[in-house]
Amino acid sequence: MTEPKRTMSPPVHLTDPYNLDAEPVPGCDVCTALDKQRMEAREQGRAAAAATAGIEIANHLHKKRGVKR
Repeated sequence: MTEPKRTMSPPVHLTDPYNLDAEPVPGCDVCTALDKQRMEAREQGRAAAAATAGIEIANHLHKKRGVKR
């Protein structure tokens, strides 16, 4: 018979599935505007609006590269 484990496992670190803290692409006017909206929403305690702006930054397409970032 095996001895029972007497210590806790290390904590699990989950990633953010929505990438709410996505970095805006430098020089992109859309990303800059969304980042401003996100910062203002956070300062005002509007978590849902901040999350929405973060998701939009993450999903914003950039024509120069033709791919999602």
